[in-house]
Amino acid sequence: MRLVTYTLGSSGARLGVLVNGLVVDVEHLGASSGVTWPSDMLSFIDNSVTLLPALRDSLEEANGRFPAGSAVAVEDVKLQAPIPRPRKNIFGIGLNYRAHVAESAKSLDTSKDLPKQPVVFSKPPTSVIGPGAAIQHNAKMTQQLDWEVELAVIIGKTATRVATETAMDHVFGYSVMIDISARDNRRAGQWIFSKGMDTYAPFGPCIVTADEIPDPHDLRLWLTKNGVMKQDSNTKYMIFDIPVLISDISSGMTLEPGDIIATGTPEGVGAGMSPQEWLWPGDVVEAGVDGVGVIRHPVVAI
Repeated sequence: MRLVTYTLGSSGARLGVLVNGLVVDVEHLGASSGVTWPSDMLSFIDNSVTLLPALRDSLEEANGRFPAGSAVAVEDVKLQAPIPRPRKNIFGIGLNYRAHVAESAKSLDTSKDLPKQPVVFSKPPTSVIGPGAAIQHNAKMTQQLDWEVELAVIIGKTATRVATETAMDHVFGYSVMIDISARDNRRAGQWIFSKGMDTYAPFGPCIVTADEIPDPHDLRLWLTKNGVMKQDSNTKYMIFDIPVLISDISSGMTLEPGDIIATGTPEGVGAGMSPQEWLWPGDVVEAGVDGVGVIRHPVVAI
């Protein structure tokens, strides 16, 4: 299933599921059968063990014939970030593709050696924006605004000190994230300010449930700037795969339903170009992960 958070007109954000070009409102669909289902993504993920199969059964039973007022064409709604306000910081993973390690060593003074453990940083909830929203360029803060396309993993079940062998059981689904980075705002090796400013986590367009992605370690991911391909790789080139990331993070920090892991970016970032390239007001960034989705964002001056 492809779950979205959407608004329609002046309505508040609601939970929907994409079906053949329609956004079906989950709460309304449940009400038509006399059951109470959540109207927001986090509440749904919290109870996904029971709600996912129930929703799947309801969609199959409807067979495209949805109750009046419960479905609307996707082009008539505004998609928001699937989780508009995560409960806690996004877990970012740095230097998780071999070729990106090499380009970063040349341009960003990081080590040329492959990391022996996942490099973990975070992006605060206030950095999240939904599909189509503007990435802010504050010239007083940065002259080196950069891009990184990433596969985002959404946790579905609490994970504390889990083994790699069972780690995938804790995955709810997948989405697309762009890790926007102000390269000139790294502070004594710390990345959170560089990567955590407002609008620096474009996220969406949906969450694809784990059962829809047979192998998340064989997905093409790509990014264009103004229509020109900058990143084009595959998740099979991760140094640390998803089970290792979940096991490593949960060894010391409990992962909870709705938590997000941005799994790292491949080569092709602006800092690695010769000459280096940056994002400026007027640019448009588009990024996608095959089988998951595509997001597109303008860059604007503030």
